[in-house]
Amino acid sequence: MLLLGLVGGHALARGVRGPIGVPTAHEHDIIHNASEAIISTDAAHTIVLANPSAAAMFATSVEEMQGSPLGRFLTSPPGSNDGPASYFSDSGRVGRRATDYAVSGIRADGNTFPLEGSVSTTRESDAPIHTIILRDVSGRHQVQEKLSRSHAQLRELSAALQTIREEERTHIARELHDDLGQLLAALRMDLALLQKNDCGEPSDRLIKGMGQNLLTAIASLRRIATNLRPRALDEGGLFFALQGLRNDFVERYGIICTLFADEAELRLDDTASTAIFRIVQEALTNIARHAQASSVTITLYRIDGEVLLTVRDDGRGIAAADMEKAQSLGLVGMRERVWAMNGDITINADEAPGTRIDIVLPLPRTQAQPQPQSQS
Repeated sequence: MLLLGLVGGHALARGVRGPIGVPTAHEHDIIHNASEAIISTDAAHTIVLANPSAAAMFATSVEEMQGSPLGRFLTSPPGSNDGPASYFSDSGRVGRRATDYAVSGIRADGNTFPLEGSVSTTRESDAPIHTIILRDVSGRHQVQEKLSRSHAQLRELSAALQTIREEERTHIARELHDDLGQLLAALRMDLALLQKNDCGEPSDRLIKGMGQNLLTAIASLRRIATNLRPRALDEGGLFFALQGLRNDFVERYGIICTLFADEAELRLDDTASTAIFRIVQEALTNIARHAQASSVTITLYRIDGEVLLTVRDDGRGIAAADMEKAQSLGLVGMRERVWAMNGDITINADEAPGTRIDIVLPLPRTQAQPQPQSQS
């Protein structure tokens, strides 16, 4: 700020005033040796001063810059002739400091590059002098672009892994149900036939025990297959799958769970149905493990081509620090599923008691409106 005041004032050091736009010897040394690029322009937006750092930044010389229009080195906003005041407008603010703004520089060879800068305007003999301090942020932009590409690639990888995992779950669930399930059912029928024959009391006890073990195995098989991929999701759709999930949650944990949804609004494709089901499943799992809640409300409806999902509990609430923990893989998984569908997710505990999860998922145009039911 001291440097900006010295350069902006130009000729006001120790009470000594020089010509407009010409710094004192002391100021000249400060400007000349400054590591940041410094440019001053007059009311006509002509450069009256530039230091060696500015010349090096724009790949030219100080002599070439002085006397040239500012627009030769900085891209001006479209349709604006206000000079530095418009170059560094609020629309370009980048937020590092209150005085920092983003512009584009033009090197001598015509190539453009990103800049951050701040401007200070003073008056000398009733004439405005604009002093600009600039920083080349090309390196930072390159790092940001690399990070953005990395984030995009990680998102794509996450979405691909989610898809692969769902496909594997579906395949394993069908194999269990269709192959192993049918085999166990056939064995049970065989045992039922053996029980009709008089094989003696020891054999009857053995056959009865085998029958009970088979029933347990069949029940376990159904539970495992349902956890992998609910058949209701394929056979009945999202609405019935969520009903089954809600009923299982109530039975297992004894927590009241209410589902508000319309079957006609939830006729979605497999990708959307699976994503919503898994999100609700993960939310209920987190509630059962951590929330200490006594009731849960799930609201799901469609409006203006979007699906709006809200899961709310009356538990102890979630802290902001909990959402940033590396171990919170459930929340990370929910976010990744939502982001993979270009949706938005909000998790907060602002409405005490408990936690509220709000999700908005855009639907493809073919699903934007529920399909009318066919009349028989």
